[in-house]
Amino acid sequence: MSPKDKALYCFLSQFTTEERKKRFEEVLSYRTRHITIVLEDIYQPHNASAVLRSCDLTGIQDIHIIENKWVYDINPDIVVGSNKWLDLKKYNVDDFNTPEAFEHLHERGYQIVATCPHRDDYTHETLPLDKPVALVFGTEKTGLTDYAIEHADMYVRLPMVGFTESFNISVSAALLMFTLTQRLHKSVDVEWHLTEDEKNELRLDWTRKTLTKTGMYERKFKELYPEYFV
Repeated sequence: MSPKDKALYCFLSQFTTEERKKRFEEVLSYRTRHITIVLEDIYQPHNASAVLRSCDLTGIQDIHIIENKWVYDINPDIVVGSNKWLDLKKYNVDDFNTPEAFEHLHERGYQIVATCPHRDDYTHETLPLDKPVALVFGTEKTGLTDYAIEHADMYVRLPMVGFTESFNISVSAALLMFTLTQRLHKSVDVEWHLTEDEKNELRLDWTRKTLTKTGMYERKFKELYPEYFV
């Protein structure tokens, strides 16, 4: 975090209630990037929005959105504002963007985990969490692309005992996120928390999104501290 951003946060936080700042700290204590979510060509607004809501509620900060054939739409009635507290990265420059997303995640040390039945699969209870994992979910009807399955590092499935073939994608994502984050919270040898610098960046971002007159306050900051804008 730059000195200017640190100073800006200190300035803006004056106009944030103590209750709101306390809530930020409570949420930050559970936020993680050790687990991230990847959505490959999800186009149903209900599922797209429900997954974001579950990410926020389980403490997962980053969502990677791959747009190949479909644009990712959010239903505001379902997401209920949860998306503004999350970091969404979209991949939509090319006709097929899954390779770019996988490369980006691998460069950042993530193990790509395809959520689909596979002969070498893990369950939500056995999936290794010693390294950061990126859970990849596909569309409701067709699932993940062949590329996503073939280039995954691991595979995970939820055990099922009924007649229906599979869980709804938003339900599947919620169950996996809840179980895996609970495992992280109980772990003693996995460093899953955000760094202090990452927390500072989110404190500033969330403060900006909380204040109703952010633009006015930032203009005042620029007037009072011109040395940061030389």
